[in-house]
Amino acid sequence: MSGSGADRRRSATALLVQKELIMSVTEITEAQQYLTFKLGNEVFGIEVAKVREVLDFATITAIPRTPEFMSGVINLRGSVVPVVDLRRCFGMSKTERTRSTCIVVVEVMLENESTVIGALADSVEEVIDLEPDQIEPAPRIGTQVRTDFIRGMGKRDSRFLMILDIDRVFSADQLAAVHAVEGGELVAEAVA
Repeated sequence: MSGSGADRRRSATALLVQKELIMSVTEITEAQQYLTFKLGNEVFGIEVAKVREVLDFATITAIPRTPEFMSGVINLRGSVVPVVDLRRCFGMSKTERTRSTCIVVVEVMLENESTVIGALADSVEEVIDLEPDQIEPAPRIGTQVRTDFIRGMGKRDSRFLMILDIDRVFSADQLAAVHAVEGGELVAEAVA
């Protein structure tokens, strides 16, 4: 019997993750539209169906004792909307406000419940159509690096863009923090 039990579990986990990534790409059977945006020099895409709107950078109210990826909340037509810094979620430096900085308001599923979240982006590029043959599975980098939030790699002209599965971008702990802000617990605490 070769390999330890831990090695076999890692291999099995890697195969399941790879199979799931391939399955998520094979689920794309017709052309879809993606909103593309930049974080640093990287281009990302989100299904247009998940995007509610794109806002110019607005005043964000910071909430104490939230994780560093939580920028705070905005008032969106009377509703409190948590805003996350996607650059921080991906291990990049904090988003710096520029003339191009914007908030992409998306609808994600948190604990089987639809939730509206604002995501900071350095700039929004365009809406593009991608055919299924223009999308490849995300590269498998090993079991130490999370790529489960990348639905696939879109090919457009001579460049690639990472297509995000926005429902999977956040870890369980991050989702709990977003849900707490969205639910108003931390907002009420900050006002008190």
